[in-house]
Amino acid sequence: MKKLALQVAILTGLTGVASASFAEESLNVVSWGGAYTASQTKAYHEPWTAKTGQKVINIDKSQNGLSGLRAQVEAGNVSWDLVDILPSDAIVACDEGLAEPLDHDALLAASPDGMPATKDFLAGSLSECFVPSIVYSNIVAFNTEMFKGKQPNSINDVFDLKKFPGKRSLQKKPINNLEWALIADGVPAGEVYDVLSTEEGVQRAFKKLDTIKDSVIWWEEGAQPPQLLADKEVAFASAYNGRIFNAAVNEKQPFDIIWDGQVFELDGWVVPKGKLDKVKDYLRFATDSQRLADQAKYISYGPARNSSAAMVTTHADTGIDMKPHMPTFGPNFSTAIPKDDEFWADNGDELAQRFNAWLVQ
Repeated sequence: MKKLALQVAILTGLTGVASASFAEESLNVVSWGGAYTASQTKAYHEPWTAKTGQKVINIDKSQNGLSGLRAQVEAGNVSWDLVDILPSDAIVACDEGLAEPLDHDALLAASPDGMPATKDFLAGSLSECFVPSIVYSNIVAFNTEMFKGKQPNSINDVFDLKKFPGKRSLQKKPINNLEWALIADGVPAGEVYDVLSTEEGVQRAFKKLDTIKDSVIWWEEGAQPPQLLADKEVAFASAYNGRIFNAAVNEKQPFDIIWDGQVFELDGWVVPKGKLDKVKDYLRFATDSQRLADQAKYISYGPARNSSAAMVTTHADTGIDMKPHMPTFGPNFSTAIPKDDEFWADNGDELAQRFNAWLVQ
Protein backbone atom coordinates (compact mmCIF):
# COMPACT_ATOMS: atom_id res chain seq x y z
CA MET A 1 0.00 0.00 0.00
CA LYS A 2 2.84 2.40 0.81
CA LYS A 3 4.41 1.66 -2.56
CA LEU A 4 1.11 2.32 -4.36
CA ALA A 5 0.60 5.54 -2.46
CA LEU A 6 4.10 6.64 -3.39
CA GLN A 7 3.46 5.91 -7.07
CA VAL A 8 0.20 7.88 -6.97
CA ALA A 9 1.97 10.78 -5.30
CA ILE A 10 4.71 10.78 -7.92
CA LEU A 11 2.20 10.68 -10.78
CA THR A 12 0.14 13.44 -9.17
CA GLY A 13 3.25 15.50 -8.73
CA LEU A 14 4.31 15.01 -12.32
CA THR A 15 0.83 16.01 -13.52
CA GLY A 16 1.07 19.14 -11.42
CA VAL A 17 4.49 19.96 -12.85
CA ALA A 18 3.20 19.44 -16.41
CA SER A 19 0.18 21.64 -15.77
CA ALA A 20 2.34 24.31 -14.19
CA SER A 21 4.72 24.15 -17.15
CA PHE A 22 1.85 24.65 -19.58
CA ALA A 23 0.45 27.49 -17.52
CA GLU A 24 3.76 29.30 -17.21
CA GLU A 25 4.10 30.04 -20.89
CA SER A 26 1.12 31.07 -23.00
CA LEU A 27 0.68 30.23 -26.68
CA ASN A 28 0.70 33.05 -29.23
CA VAL A 29 -1.70 31.91 -31.94
CA VAL A 30 -2.08 33.98 -35.11
CA SER A 31 -5.43 33.95 -36.89
CA TRP A 32 -7.87 36.04 -38.91
CA GLY A 33 -10.00 37.70 -36.24
CA GLY A 34 -13.76 38.25 -36.22
CA ALA A 35 -16.23 35.39 -36.16
CA TYR A 36 -13.57 32.93 -37.30
CA THR A 37 -11.22 33.50 -34.35
CA ALA A 38 -14.26 33.47 -32.06
CA SER A 39 -15.15 30.00 -33.36
CA GLN A 40 -11.61 28.79 -32.71
CA THR A 41 -11.68 30.23 -29.22
CA LYS A 42 -14.91 28.38 -28.36
CA ALA A 43 -14.02 25.13 -30.08
CA TYR A 44 -10.44 24.61 -28.97
CA HIS A 45 -8.68 27.51 -27.24
CA GLU A 46 -10.98 27.56 -24.21
CA PRO A 47 -11.18 23.75 -23.89
CA TRP A 48 -7.38 23.59 -24.07
CA THR A 49 -6.99 26.17 -21.32
CA ALA A 50 -9.55 24.30 -19.20
CA LYS A 51 -7.61 21.05 -19.73
CA THR A 52 -4.05 22.32 -19.21
CA GLY A 53 -4.20 25.76 -17.63
CA GLN A 54 -2.21 27.16 -20.56
CA LYS A 55 -3.56 30.41 -21.95
CA VAL A 56 -3.96 31.01 -25.67
CA ILE A 57 -3.39 34.57 -26.85
CA ASN A 58 -5.09 35.47 -30.14
CA ILE A 59 -3.17 37.65 -32.56
CA ASP A 60 -5.16 38.90 -35.56
CA LYS A 61 -2.34 38.98 -38.10
CA SER A 62 -3.11 36.17 -40.58
CA GLN A 63 -3.84 38.70 -43.32
CA ASN A 64 -0.07 39.30 -43.28
CA GLY A 65 0.84 35.90 -41.89
CA LEU A 66 3.46 34.93 -44.46
CA SER A 67 5.28 38.26 -44.47
CA GLY A 68 5.16 38.46 -40.68
CA LEU A 69 6.51 34.94 -40.33
CA ARG A 70 9.27 35.69 -42.83
CA ALA A 71 10.29 38.85 -40.96
CA GLN A 72 10.42 37.08 -37.59
CA VAL A 73 12.44 34.12 -38.85
CA GLU A 74 14.90 36.36 -40.71
CA ALA A 75 15.33 38.48 -37.58
CA GLY A 76 15.90 35.38 -35.44
CA ASN A 77 13.16 36.46 -33.06
CA VAL A 78 10.05 34.32 -33.56
CA SER A 79 7.30 35.28 -31.11
CA TRP A 80 4.46 33.50 -32.93
CA ASP A 81 3.90 29.86 -31.88
CA LEU A 82 1.28 28.79 -34.40
CA VAL A 83 0.01 30.56 -37.53
CA ASP A 84 -3.33 30.11 -39.27
CA ILE A 85 -2.57 30.48 -42.95
CA LEU A 86 -3.76 29.61 -46.45
CA PRO A 87 -2.35 26.49 -48.12
CA SER A 88 -0.69 28.46 -50.93
CA ASP A 89 1.16 30.59 -48.36
CA ALA A 90 1.99 27.43 -46.40
CA ILE A 91 3.72 26.03 -49.49
CA VAL A 92 5.85 29.18 -49.76
CA ALA A 93 6.61 29.17 -46.02
CA CYS A 94 7.72 25.56 -46.25
CA ASP A 95 9.87 26.13 -49.33
CA GLU A 96 11.58 29.09 -47.66
CA GLY A 97 12.29 27.17 -44.45
CA LEU A 98 10.02 29.39 -42.37
CA ALA A 99 7.79 26.54 -41.13
CA GLU A 100 8.46 23.14 -39.59
CA PRO A 101 8.00 19.99 -41.70
CA LEU A 102 5.45 17.73 -39.99
CA ASP A 103 5.17 13.97 -39.57
CA HIS A 104 1.39 13.98 -39.77
CA ASP A 105 0.58 10.49 -38.51
CA ALA A 106 3.03 10.76 -35.62
CA LEU A 107 1.92 14.27 -34.67
CA LEU A 108 -1.84 14.30 -35.25
CA ALA A 109 -4.60 12.32 -33.52
CA ALA A 110 -6.15 9.36 -35.29
CA SER A 111 -9.90 9.34 -35.93
CA PRO A 112 -12.20 7.89 -33.25
CA ASP A 113 -12.19 4.53 -35.07
CA GLY A 114 -8.40 4.49 -35.36
CA MET A 115 -7.97 5.83 -38.90
CA PRO A 116 -4.53 7.47 -39.26
CA ALA A 117 -4.62 11.21 -39.80
CA THR A 118 -3.24 10.94 -43.34
CA LYS A 119 -6.26 8.85 -44.32
CA ASP A 120 -8.82 10.82 -42.32
CA PHE A 121 -8.08 14.37 -43.45
CA LEU A 122 -9.59 15.32 -46.82
CA ALA A 123 -7.63 13.84 -49.70
CA GLY A 124 -4.74 16.08 -50.73
CA SER A 125 -5.32 18.56 -47.90
CA LEU A 126 -2.20 17.82 -45.86
CA SER A 127 1.08 19.17 -47.16
CA GLU A 128 4.62 18.99 -45.85
CA CYS A 129 4.28 21.86 -43.37
CA PHE A 130 0.49 22.32 -43.29
CA VAL A 131 -2.43 20.91 -41.29
CA PRO A 132 -5.90 22.03 -42.45
CA SER A 133 -8.68 22.72 -39.99
CA ILE A 134 -11.59 23.98 -42.09
CA VAL A 135 -13.07 24.07 -45.58
CA TYR A 136 -14.46 27.49 -46.36
CA SER A 137 -15.87 28.97 -49.46
CA ASN A 138 -15.60 32.12 -51.50
CA ILE A 139 -19.13 32.74 -52.71
CA VAL A 140 -21.30 35.51 -54.11
CA ALA A 141 -24.25 36.57 -51.96
CA PHE A 142 -27.11 38.93 -52.67
CA ASN A 143 -29.66 41.01 -50.82
CA THR A 144 -33.02 39.32 -51.49
CA GLU A 145 -34.93 42.58 -50.94
CA MET A 146 -33.30 44.07 -54.03
CA PHE A 147 -34.80 41.43 -56.34
CA LYS A 148 -38.55 41.24 -55.88
CA GLY A 149 -39.13 39.00 -58.88
CA LYS A 150 -36.78 36.29 -60.09
CA GLN A 151 -33.94 35.66 -57.66
CA PRO A 152 -30.40 35.14 -58.99
CA ASN A 153 -28.95 31.66 -58.60
CA SER A 154 -25.82 31.39 -60.75
CA ILE A 155 -22.49 33.05 -61.41
CA ASN A 156 -23.85 33.98 -64.84
CA ASP A 157 -26.44 36.15 -63.07
CA VAL A 158 -23.69 38.12 -61.33
CA PHE A 159 -22.40 39.17 -64.75
CA ASP A 160 -25.87 39.93 -66.15
CA LEU A 161 -26.44 43.63 -65.49
CA LYS A 162 -29.62 43.71 -67.59
CA LYS A 163 -31.57 40.99 -65.78
CA PHE A 164 -30.08 41.75 -62.38
CA PRO A 165 -29.15 45.43 -62.19
CA GLY A 166 -27.28 47.02 -59.33
CA LYS A 167 -23.76 47.43 -58.05
CA ARG A 168 -21.55 44.45 -57.35
CA SER A 169 -18.82 44.27 -54.71
CA LEU A 170 -15.84 42.03 -55.40
CA GLN A 171 -12.62 41.48 -53.52
CA LYS A 172 -9.76 43.61 -54.78
CA LYS A 173 -7.57 40.75 -55.97
CA PRO A 174 -7.49 38.40 -58.97
CA ILE A 175 -8.19 35.20 -57.03
CA ASN A 176 -11.82 34.04 -57.45
CA ASN A 177 -12.67 36.90 -59.80
CA LEU A 178 -10.74 35.37 -62.70
CA GLU A 179 -12.25 31.94 -62.04
CA TRP A 180 -15.81 33.35 -61.92
CA ALA A 181 -15.26 35.39 -65.05
CA LEU A 182 -14.29 32.27 -66.99
CA ILE A 183 -17.29 30.32 -65.66
CA ALA A 184 -19.60 33.16 -66.67
CA ASP A 185 -17.95 33.06 -70.10
CA GLY A 186 -18.83 29.39 -70.53
CA VAL A 187 -15.78 27.52 -69.22
CA PRO A 188 -16.73 24.32 -67.32
CA ALA A 189 -15.70 24.35 -63.65
CA GLY A 190 -13.30 21.46 -64.14
CA GLU A 191 -11.40 23.28 -66.91
CA VAL A 192 -11.01 26.70 -65.29
CA TYR A 193 -7.36 26.35 -64.30
CA ASP A 194 -6.38 24.74 -67.59
CA VAL A 195 -7.77 27.79 -69.39
CA LEU A 196 -6.35 30.25 -66.87
CA SER A 197 -2.90 28.72 -67.36
CA THR A 198 -2.81 30.19 -70.88
CA GLU A 199 -2.32 33.78 -71.97
CA GLU A 200 -5.52 33.54 -74.00
CA GLY A 201 -7.38 32.38 -70.91
CA VAL A 202 -6.13 35.26 -68.78
CA GLN A 203 -7.15 37.76 -71.47
CA ARG A 204 -10.54 36.08 -71.75
CA ALA A 205 -11.11 36.42 -67.99
CA PHE A 206 -10.20 40.11 -67.94
CA LYS A 207 -12.40 40.75 -70.98
CA LYS A 208 -15.37 39.24 -69.13
CA LEU A 209 -14.61 41.29 -66.03
CA ASP A 210 -14.62 44.36 -68.28
CA THR A 211 -18.38 43.84 -68.77
CA ILE A 212 -19.12 44.64 -65.12
CA LYS A 213 -16.08 46.69 -64.12
CA ASP A 214 -17.94 50.01 -64.03
CA SER A 215 -20.53 48.51 -61.66
CA VAL A 216 -18.05 47.11 -59.14
CA ILE A 217 -17.18 48.43 -55.68
CA TRP A 218 -13.97 46.71 -54.60
CA TRP A 219 -13.56 45.45 -51.05
CA GLU A 220 -10.40 44.61 -49.08
CA GLU A 221 -11.61 43.61 -45.59
CA GLY A 222 -13.91 40.66 -44.90
CA ALA A 223 -16.34 42.78 -42.88
CA GLN A 224 -17.12 45.05 -45.83
CA PRO A 225 -19.33 42.82 -48.05
CA PRO A 226 -22.06 42.16 -45.45
CA GLN A 227 -22.18 45.84 -44.59
CA LEU A 228 -22.42 46.91 -48.23
CA LEU A 229 -25.24 44.41 -48.77
CA ALA A 230 -27.06 45.48 -45.61
CA ASP A 231 -26.86 49.15 -46.62
CA LYS A 232 -28.06 48.21 -50.12
CA GLU A 233 -25.07 49.95 -51.65
CA VAL A 234 -24.63 46.79 -53.69
CA ALA A 235 -26.98 44.04 -54.84
CA PHE A 236 -24.31 41.34 -55.01
CA ALA A 237 -21.10 40.86 -53.04
CA SER A 238 -18.43 38.22 -53.05
CA ALA A 239 -17.65 37.12 -49.52
CA TYR A 240 -16.51 34.32 -47.26
CA ASN A 241 -19.50 32.07 -46.70
CA GLY A 242 -19.10 32.27 -42.91
CA ARG A 243 -19.50 36.05 -42.93
CA ILE A 244 -22.76 35.80 -44.85
CA PHE A 245 -24.02 33.00 -42.60
CA ASN A 246 -23.34 35.13 -39.53
CA ALA A 247 -25.13 38.15 -41.01
CA ALA A 248 -28.14 36.13 -42.21
CA VAL A 249 -28.60 33.85 -39.20
CA ASN A 250 -27.35 35.87 -36.25
CA GLU A 251 -28.13 39.37 -37.50
CA LYS A 252 -31.29 38.45 -39.48
CA GLN A 253 -30.11 40.15 -42.66
CA PRO A 254 -32.05 39.31 -45.89
CA PHE A 255 -29.10 37.63 -47.56
CA ASP A 256 -28.89 34.50 -49.66
CA ILE A 257 -25.89 32.66 -51.08
CA ILE A 258 -25.25 31.67 -54.68
CA TRP A 259 -23.46 28.36 -54.18
CA ASP A 260 -22.95 27.91 -57.92
CA GLY A 261 -19.26 28.19 -58.74
CA GLN A 262 -18.17 28.49 -55.13
CA VAL A 263 -14.37 28.49 -54.94
CA PHE A 264 -13.64 26.42 -51.89
CA GLU A 265 -10.36 26.25 -50.11
CA LEU A 266 -8.74 25.08 -46.96
CA ASP A 267 -7.38 27.04 -44.07
CA GLY A 268 -5.16 25.71 -41.33
CA TRP A 269 -1.93 25.74 -39.42
CA VAL A 270 1.80 26.04 -39.93
CA VAL A 271 4.30 25.79 -37.10
CA PRO A 272 6.98 28.51 -37.22
CA LYS A 273 10.58 27.37 -37.33
CA GLY A 274 11.76 26.20 -33.92
CA LYS A 275 8.31 26.10 -32.31
CA LEU A 276 7.26 22.45 -32.79
CA ASP A 277 8.15 21.20 -29.33
CA LYS A 278 6.22 24.03 -27.70
CA VAL A 279 3.07 23.71 -29.77
CA LYS A 280 2.79 20.02 -30.78
CA ASP A 281 0.45 18.98 -27.95
CA TYR A 282 -1.90 21.85 -28.61
CA LEU A 283 -1.87 21.20 -32.36
CA ARG A 284 -2.78 17.56 -31.82
CA PHE A 285 -5.67 18.59 -29.56
CA ALA A 286 -6.97 21.42 -31.79
CA THR A 287 -7.10 19.28 -34.92
CA ASP A 288 -8.70 16.12 -33.54
CA SER A 289 -12.06 15.00 -34.91
CA GLN A 290 -14.20 16.34 -32.09
CA ARG A 291 -12.61 19.78 -31.95
CA LEU A 292 -13.07 20.36 -35.69
CA ALA A 293 -16.69 19.24 -35.49
CA ASP A 294 -17.22 21.54 -32.51
CA GLN A 295 -16.02 24.53 -34.52
CA ALA A 296 -18.96 24.04 -36.89
CA LYS A 297 -21.28 24.90 -33.97
CA TYR A 298 -20.13 28.49 -34.24
CA ILE A 299 -19.40 29.13 -37.92
CA SER A 300 -20.48 27.59 -41.21
CA TYR A 301 -17.11 26.21 -42.25
CA GLY A 302 -16.80 22.50 -42.87
CA PRO A 303 -14.30 20.44 -40.86
CA ALA A 304 -11.26 19.20 -42.78
CA ARG A 305 -11.51 15.66 -41.37
CA ASN A 306 -13.88 13.06 -42.79
CA SER A 307 -14.57 11.65 -39.33
CA SER A 308 -15.75 15.06 -38.13
CA ALA A 309 -18.59 15.36 -40.65
CA ALA A 310 -20.97 13.02 -38.82
CA MET A 311 -20.28 14.90 -35.58
CA VAL A 312 -21.52 18.25 -36.94
CA THR A 313 -24.75 19.12 -35.14
CA THR A 314 -26.58 22.38 -34.54
CA HIS A 315 -25.62 26.02 -34.16
CA ALA A 316 -24.64 26.82 -30.58
CA ASP A 317 -26.85 29.93 -30.32
CA THR A 318 -29.79 29.43 -32.68
CA GLY A 319 -30.10 25.64 -32.68
CA ILE A 320 -30.43 25.42 -36.47
CA ASP A 321 -29.05 22.39 -38.31
CA MET A 322 -25.59 23.37 -39.52
CA LYS A 323 -25.14 20.69 -42.18
CA PRO A 324 -27.01 22.54 -45.02
CA HIS A 325 -24.86 25.60 -44.37
CA MET A 326 -21.58 23.79 -44.94
CA PRO A 327 -19.75 24.42 -48.24
CA THR A 328 -19.34 20.65 -48.53
CA PHE A 329 -23.08 19.91 -48.21
CA GLY A 330 -24.13 17.92 -51.33
CA PRO A 331 -26.34 20.45 -53.19
CA ASN A 332 -23.96 23.31 -52.34
CA PHE A 333 -20.95 21.39 -53.58
CA SER A 334 -22.20 20.17 -56.95
CA THR A 335 -20.55 22.93 -59.03
CA ALA A 336 -17.75 23.81 -56.61
CA ILE A 337 -14.25 24.70 -57.78
CA PRO A 338 -11.31 23.62 -55.62
CA LYS A 339 -8.91 26.53 -55.44
CA ASP A 340 -5.66 25.44 -57.10
CA ASP A 341 -3.04 26.43 -54.52
CA GLU A 342 -0.12 25.34 -56.68
CA PHE A 343 -1.42 27.53 -59.52
CA TRP A 344 -1.74 30.58 -57.28
CA ALA A 345 1.60 29.94 -55.57
CA ASP A 346 3.25 29.92 -59.01
CA ASN A 347 1.24 32.70 -60.70
CA GLY A 348 -0.20 34.83 -57.91
CA ASP A 349 2.35 37.65 -57.98
CA GLU A 350 2.24 38.06 -61.75
CA LEU A 351 -1.56 37.98 -61.92
CA ALA A 352 -1.82 40.42 -59.01
CA GLN A 353 0.34 42.88 -60.96
CA ARG A 354 -1.81 42.45 -64.06
CA PHE A 355 -4.98 42.83 -61.99
CA ASN A 356 -3.77 46.04 -60.36
CA ALA A 357 -2.79 47.44 -63.75
CA TRP A 358 -6.21 46.51 -65.14
CA LEU A 359 -7.95 48.31 -62.26
CA VAL A 360 -6.47 51.67 -63.23
CA GLN A 361 -7.04 51.33 -66.98
